[in-house]
Amino acid sequence: MKKILTLAVAAALLPATAAFAQVPAEKKAGIESKDYQWNKMEGKKAEALHLKGDAKEGEESYEVCGGCHLPNGAGRPDGTFPQLAGQHSTVLLKQMADIVEGLRDNPTMYPFAKEALKNPQELANTTAYIQSLCVPTDHGKYEGADAAMQIAKGKDLYEKQCKECHGAHGEGNADKFYPVIAGQHYKYLLRQMTEIRDGHRRNANPDMVKVIKPYTNDQLVAISAYQSSLHMPGKMCAAKPAAKGGKKK
Repeated sequence: MKKILTLAVAAALLPATAAFAQVPAEKKAGIESKDYQWNKMEGKKAEALHLKGDAKEGEESYEVCGGCHLPNGAGRPDGTFPQLAGQHSTVLLKQMADIVEGLRDNPTMYPFAKEALKNPQELANTTAYIQSLCVPTDHGKYEGADAAMQIAKGKDLYEKQCKECHGAHGEGNADKFYPVIAGQHYKYLLRQMTEIRDGHRRNANPDMVKVIKPYTNDQLVAISAYQSSLHMPGKMCAAKPAAKGGKKK
């Protein structure tokens, strides 16, 4: 824990260009390789998967993550940092391991993920805490004037080709490493799906690549608009109480 905190403090004090001046893992071919197994879990990540995480203990270690992903796990509406709250611990573990192993490019996350994987139990605790958080309802959504039309188009695409894996409400599947997408920011969803379609996410699920490869930019906008509108029953944060009265004059 102290090592992770030290890393976070150091990152905050350094200029952006100098922060995390670690040499990342050598890039692996991933989806481009015929031997690629996107859900293969071994070593430290497999160890963490089989440990029972303690969400209460994980709350403390999550404080480092909150610097970017916010204390409530809401992430950033501009798509720079994803919403983590409510995400399956299996998905979180896999993505961090893929970053460390060179299967996914994320220079900002790399040093944190590398440090976290050194302590599987603490990592299991942290991801258990993240999974326990309610999913914020006030996340970034598509805000174009044609929002209703885009969401309708996206719903049609989603129900035909995405629902089977990601669920009717965007709940994903923890056992298969399919992420929760309910409550995720529109701009983050659009960026990730564009990268998957264009071959820039080397740790992408080959089945998803096949589905998304033919999509046009307009279709990606529509499906991202719809996905960002999804709500998971029982997992969304309670609505904020309405403000009482107006401002005093």
